[in-house]
Amino acid sequence: MRVAIACDTNPGSSFTSSMPFCIAVAVRDMRMTVAEAIHAATAGGAAALRRTDIGRIAPGMRADVALLKSPSRVHLAYRPGVPLVDAVWKDGVRAV
Repeated sequence: MRVAIACDTNPGSSFTSSMPFCIAVAVRDMRMTVAEAIHAATAGGAAALRRTDIGRIAPGMRADVALLKSPSRVHLAYRPGVPLVDAVWKDGVRAV
């Protein structure tokens, strides 16, 4: 089964716009590993949208990337609310 994680910010059922928070909830409450949750938030989301140009890092893919300022990717799940983004690239151009 393929799983997608998204924030789906809306006033009715989801008040968060924080993907790290959604990843943390998936790890804590859905018992996913950090790797599974990150995959669901990237490649799983792309698959749910039927997009083949996003969701992974590979030649020919859109280069939308966030560089984290943390010693490990696990900080996405275990430190929600802590600003971890160090730099952002949108379409291959550094934005932040």
